[in-house]
Amino acid sequence: MDKRPIGIFDSGVGGLTVAKEVMNLLPNETIVYLGDTANLPYGEKSAEIIRHYSVDNTEFLLKHDIKMLVVACNTASSVALEHLKSLYTIPIVGVIEPAVKGAIFATRNKKIGVIGTNRTIKSNVYAEMLAKLEPEGEIHSRSCPLFVPLIEEFFVEHDATRLIAAEYLKEFKEQGADTLILGCTHYPLIKEIIAEILPGVKLVDSAFSTARDIHSLLDTHKMLALSPKDGKPKHRFFATDLTPKLNELAKYIIGSGIDFEEISVK
Repeated sequence: MDKRPIGIFDSGVGGLTVAKEVMNLLPNETIVYLGDTANLPYGEKSAEIIRHYSVDNTEFLLKHDIKMLVVACNTASSVALEHLKSLYTIPIVGVIEPAVKGAIFATRNKKIGVIGTNRTIKSNVYAEMLAKLEPEGEIHSRSCPLFVPLIEEFFVEHDATRLIAAEYLKEFKEQGADTLILGCTHYPLIKEIIAEILPGVKLVDSAFSTARDIHSLLDTHKMLALSPKDGKPKHRFFATDLTPKLNELAKYIIGSGIDFEEISVK
């Protein structure tokens, strides 16, 4: 058993959807979370700079003696995950492979859609992972760059979001996809709107899929934490910039108040 914390980073607050699922599935685990809010969004940046940010984030989390690193960002997972694995020996989990595995399990006609940021979709990492794990699968990808700013403006139930989502998602109806990967950790927050537009299509939440993989990996390596003697785990949340909406967004995602500590990873 291992009582050290799990380190999680994202470009902002979207990765809190992963943290929330980990808290639900693994209530004894302690989390140290870092949102690189000073450098968001990652989705529009070059692969080189995203790898640089990812190394900085990892170095910060390692100072907290983490037992596992979770790259809770689809963009960073798509271009920096293998780079991080080449540099560090601790277990490292991204959000892409768990989502692809979940989609393969869910689909019946092997036609899978994926939505994400421009950088994630441009990397083609989902199609490559699907070809590796299910050669007969067919994947259709679509970047949805307006979803994150709409969500961060709390337009999660707004007609504007419905209109934009309908435009983004109409091609998946035409292609006959029966499963859609929500390839950004923000997207589960508008899951209900997506389900309205694509009725009957199974939605794969990368946050939930990743939490299951984290549990499996920790269990396999006998690294699960025991119940803490002094009550609930004491999670810590850091951000590289305390933006005006940060705590409000975090409370919306987690469902309870969070006190972020501002730090520099440089």
